[in-house]
Amino acid sequence: MQAIHPGKFDYALPPDCIAQQPITNRAACRLMVVDRIQRTIRHCRFSDLPDLLTPGDLLVANDTKVIPARLFGKRQTGGKIEALLVRPLGGRRWEALLKPWAKIHPGETLAFAPGFSVKILDKTVSGLVTIKFLGMRSVERALSRFGHVPLPPYIRRPDRAADRKNYQTVFAKNPGAVAAPTAGLHFTPRLLAELRRRGVTRTAVTLHVGLGTFQPLRAEQLASGRLHAEHYRIPADAAQAIKKTQQHGGRIVAVGTTVVRTLEHAARRAGRVRTGAGETTLFITPGFRFRAVDALVTNFHLPQSSLLMLVCAFGGTDLILRAYREAISKKYRFYSYGDAMLVV
Repeated sequence: MQAIHPGKFDYALPPDCIAQQPITNRAACRLMVVDRIQRTIRHCRFSDLPDLLTPGDLLVANDTKVIPARLFGKRQTGGKIEALLVRPLGGRRWEALLKPWAKIHPGETLAFAPGFSVKILDKTVSGLVTIKFLGMRSVERALSRFGHVPLPPYIRRPDRAADRKNYQTVFAKNPGAVAAPTAGLHFTPRLLAELRRRGVTRTAVTLHVGLGTFQPLRAEQLASGRLHAEHYRIPADAAQAIKKTQQHGGRIVAVGTTVVRTLEHAARRAGRVRTGAGETTLFITPGFRFRAVDALVTNFHLPQSSLLMLVCAFGGTDLILRAYREAISKKYRFYSYGDAMLVV
């Protein structure tokens, strides 16, 4: 395996290009269309997507649902703490990040609200802790009541009530993500209806987006070629729809890098996408052989990130980085609440 040099995927982004909130009409955002064969770049609106896809194409979305995973509370000493849930471990246990981490010790109890607290079970050198929820009968209901939307760190404002709706895609159905699959944020029921009318079908898989999507790549990830693990599920109807589309010559259009990771993980293991569930650590970098995905709807990603590397692997590093430079020069809005790109 070739060594990965993150510096090759770097770019300078003016802070005012980072979208701090969504636009009112999701489908009215800008859409950059990048053609891998013609090596061209066009500028459209996301609402133009029905004109850019073809009857017989299959949109594959991620139907994960973001949970209110950020909690604010107090230690028994009275000191303030912040917890960010990372992933469930079963039996009311979760892996979480805590601030302040250094002062917290196993055995402590942290309170978020009357009757809603956690016990620290374990603490790792990587900055994570294992917690167990106490008190509330339903953790999901308690999070809905007391939790906050886990907005990404580059959105430099507190979450608001509107983020509970805005930071959720129209596909959201299965709770478990601590970050939104942001390519799906541009779709509206009206746009989906128009795509269906034009002969573009749709299915969904699930990949619960983890905190690792925002964290800098670690040396061991670069050395091993494996990313943080994320749970996925490919239902039988999705696998069948993909198979049928491929047999009829249609394109598989992935809505986001999370869908690419899910489908390519499955195709790499079985030769084609089959139903199944598990965890994926797949790290897609230039030179990767794509077996399932033919086109990609995505947002603009952080420099030196695994997500940008994936898009470069799909579209070609030189072309994608040229597209990013053009997006910056034309004042596209970047990251979660920003504009979109279609790579065909």
